[in-house]
Amino acid sequence: MSARFLRNVILKGLALFLLLNLVFAAINPAGLGRISLYNSIFPGRPRFPFGEDPTQSYNLSLFNLDAMFESHIIASGPKPTSEYRVLIIGDSSSWGLLLRPEQTLAGQLDNAGLNLCGKTVRVYNLGYPTISLTKDLMVLDYAMRYQPDLILWPLTLEAFPLDSQLNSPIVANNAARVDGLIARYHLPFDPGDRELVQSSFWSQTLIGQRRSLADLLRLQLYGVLWSATGIDQSYPVDYQHAQTDLVSDVTYHGMKPTTLDESKLAFSVLEAGLRAAGQTPVLLINEPILISTGKNSNLRYNFYYPRWAFDQWRQMMRQKATNQGWNYLDLWDLVPADQFTNSAIHVTPAGETLLTGRVEQSILHQRCQ
Repeated sequence: MSARFLRNVILKGLALFLLLNLVFAAINPAGLGRISLYNSIFPGRPRFPFGEDPTQSYNLSLFNLDAMFESHIIASGPKPTSEYRVLIIGDSSSWGLLLRPEQTLAGQLDNAGLNLCGKTVRVYNLGYPTISLTKDLMVLDYAMRYQPDLILWPLTLEAFPLDSQLNSPIVANNAARVDGLIARYHLPFDPGDRELVQSSFWSQTLIGQRRSLADLLRLQLYGVLWSATGIDQSYPVDYQHAQTDLVSDVTYHGMKPTTLDESKLAFSVLEAGLRAAGQTPVLLINEPILISTGKNSNLRYNFYYPRWAFDQWRQMMRQKATNQGWNYLDLWDLVPADQFTNSAIHVTPAGETLLTGRVEQSILHQRCQ
C-alpha cells in the first residue's frame, strides 16, 4: 500500500467528515429530541429527566425540551376525552427532590381518585429542579400543546429576582426559545445577555453537538434500567438537613430593608405565564417554606429569606391577586419545620400530604367550562 494511497484515503475521509458536519449544521435537525423509545418500548417517565449521578438514578440532566417531554408520560398519546388534565410546573419542590414519584404533589393528587366536570382527574408532574419563573414560563409555553384543563403553579420568592432569571442551566442553554419568549411577551431581558449560550454555525455541527447527541442517546439507554427499577433519583439514608441556625445578614439580592423593590422582581414573567395559558385556568400557589426557630430566626425565616423581604413579597402577591383576579393560594406556613428535608422548600411525604389536601380542595372548586 503506497504512501500516496494512504494520503488520499485520509484526505477523502477528512473531507467527507467535514462535509457531513457542514450538512448537519445546515439542516440543523432540531427535531432529534422527538425521537424517543419512551412511551413505546419503555413506559413514559412520571417526571422530567434530571440527575447528577446516572449510575445511581438511571437519569441525567439535559437541555433538550423536546427530549424531556417525549420521555414523559404526558407524551404517551392523544388526550382522552374522559380526562380532566392538570399540569404542575415549578421548581425542585414540584419535581420532588428526595420524594418518590407517587409521594410528590402530582403523584398524590393523581392517586386521589378525583373526578371533576364528569371526568377523571389526571395530574402530570412538569416541575424541574431550578428556581426561575422564566424556566417555568418556558416549560408552560411548551406544555400548552398537551391541552391542559388546569395548571398548578407552585412558586416562591426566590423564583422572582430579575438578576437570576437566566442563570438556570436549562434556560441559559435554550437561548432561541428564550429569545422567542422575550419577543412575544416583551420580557425585560436582553437577548444578547451573556448568561444565554448563543449558538453559532459551528456549534450546530456534529462536533459542536456531540455532547447533546450523547445525552440523547444516554437518556434512551437509561430507559432500560429505569423501566426495570422505577428509580429516577438516589434516596440517601443520611443527608444534610435544612439549615435552621441562620446568618444575621438581612439583605436580599442586593436589596436592603425596609423596602422590597418591585422593579427588581419578575412579575412581568409571571404575568406572561398567565397569558401563555390562554383560557386555561391557573392556580398560583405560594409553596410552603421552612420557618426556623433557630439562631437569628427573628431576622430570617430560613436560608433563603430575610423576614422583611418575604413578608413584603407576600403582601405584593396578595394585592396583585386581588387587583388582577388571580386564583391564588397562600400556603407558605402550612408545613411544620420538622417536615422539611434538605432545603427550606423540600418537604417530607407527610408534609406533601398536607399540601395535597389543601390543593385538592381548590381543584374540586374549579368551574367546569
